[in-house]
Amino acid sequence: MRVLLDENLPHRLRNELTGCEAFTATYAGFSGLKNGALLRAAIDAGFDVLVTADQTLQYEQNLVSLPVGVVLLSTNLWELIRFHTMKINLAIEAVTAGTLLQVECGRFNRRRPRGPTPSSQR
Repeated sequence: MRVLLDENLPHRLRNELTGCEAFTATYAGFSGLKNGALLRAAIDAGFDVLVTADQTLQYEQNLVSLPVGVVLLSTNLWELIRFHTMKINLAIEAVTAGTLLQVECGRFNRRRPRGPTPSSQR
């Protein structure tokens, strides 16, 4: 099985995928390709699965008619993804052409904690 990792994912994820040939979009020569163009390039190159964190892909593309499966991660942050590589591997094994499987890896909270900041505690 050939797996393509979208440009928005950390390259370190490739080393954690087992039982498949995993390539980053950059290594495959697909740098800068987005959504439909990336899917077409993946199909033309014979990939079976696209792994991405692009939350809008499923709404912008008709995935049902495509000969690739899509695994959608809830985040692209390695600090969160690294704890969920087993779930990601299972999703890659389970996804079929024309379907999308979501893997919840957590979410990054951009809010700053309330209260005094270290610089204001002098």
